Amino acid sequence: MLNFVKFTLRIYMLDLKGKNALVTGIANNRSIAWGIAQQLHKAGAKLGITYLPDSKGKMEKKVAELVEPLNPDLFVPCNVQNDEQIQSTFATIKEKWGKLDILIHCLAFANKDDLSGDFSQTGRAGFNLALEVSTYSLVQLAGAAKPLMTESGSIVTLTYLGGVRAIPNYNVMGIAKAGLEMSVRYLAAELGPNNIRVNAISAGPIRTLASSAVGGILDAIHHVEKVAPLRRTVTQQEVGNAAAFLCSDLASGITGQILYVDAGYEIMGM
Repeated sequence: MLNFVKFTLRIYMLDLKGKNALVTGIANNRSIAWGIAQQLHKAGAKLGITYLPDSKGKMEKKVAELVEPLNPDLFVPCNVQNDEQIQSTFATIKEKWGKLDILIHCLAFANKDDLSGDFSQTGRAGFNLALEVSTYSLVQLAGAAKPLMTESGSIVTLTYLGGVRAIPNYNVMGIAKAGLEMSVRYLAAELGPNNIRVNAISAGPIRTLASSAVGGILDAIHHVEKVAPLRRTVTQQEVGNAAAFLCSDLASGITGQILYVDAGYEIMGM
């Protein structure tokens, strides 16, 4: 009986040993991507980390120092607006690992001016930029990952409630997130026959470099703390835990879904 219990526990423990995971979108220690990378590492995954290159190399240095304790197997530049860098990233993965099991997409950007004011005044260039970086990049990376996910795979991206409801000071990013969520569904339908699962986590408001561009972010956090069933907002670690779950065999039957990790705020009417 004791051996059976041990066997059962071993089956249902969250274990990512032997899995190769690419994590995008780490900017600093407040990044949700950083919380996810830490939890994947704790679960035993082998990590590859991308960073957004800049002319002075500041981002490379900052991210490299941050992720050093995780001992990433790969550390590569990847600007998703540059097709050559995307190709180079996945060529490096193929050469180093041969296969990819997990892709974490934590990429979003919009001009700060396009996040406030009248939505109808959003410029063409700003609209296209937000959707290219925040939405189309998932399609690009999933397409590049598909041939390398030869032994099944899990793709996880980050969305927000502003993709399904009108949120003050979110504007064009809400459109981008709505597009991202539909991309999750279409990618899940396409990649499912290859046993590749695609899901999104809709996290509650968290203070990050990206969210700092959203006007009134602190007010939003305080509102969630008052209204959400758990009477608090969530942490990067909690989002990381959910991502690790979605990437594990424990979530083998879940795809095309939006998982809310927001202390229950999404269910509230007022």
